[in-house]
Amino acid sequence: MGILYDRYSTMLFGLICRIVRFEEIAEDVLQETFVKVWRSFDSYDATKGALATWLMSVARSVAIDKVRSKGFRNSLKNQSIDSVVSQVDRQDSTTTPSDAIGVEGLLKQLRPEQQQIIDLIYYRGFTHEEAARELSMPLGTVKTRLRAAIMQLRKEVVGTEQPG
Repeated sequence: MGILYDRYSTMLFGLICRIVRFEEIAEDVLQETFVKVWRSFDSYDATKGALATWLMSVARSVAIDKVRSKGFRNSLKNQSIDSVVSQVDRQDSTTTPSDAIGVEGLLKQLRPEQQQIIDLIYYRGFTHEEAARELSMPLGTVKTRLRAAIMQLRKEVVGTEQPG
């Protein structure tokens, strides 16, 4: 687990921060993610994808569960305006750790409407239906654009991977 943490924690923390938006909560979610990885590692199947992809999926799931939890929503209601403004200022003044692995660069290669859908669904935890409502577009259009974005990202990642 130490090797996994050393190798992937920065990447996972960047993803989690994009979803939960609060660094302190993101730290807790990162810990919960590694606990979940520890408990469910036997469910990882290398034939279905890379370890990093599986870890990101676990982290995303834990982060979205946190954001959708009643406790999280209640804690947001109870925060003072000063703490919220301070948190937003800190987020805007730092580089997202996920940028260290080139995720931000890959996303910027997508069309703006694809970037928006990826942000809503993968980073902010919206369901497809919620994204469609947010963007005032048909559900089918959201799904089509999301699929095209994922295919484009996959093409870029596979094209840049080094063998071995």
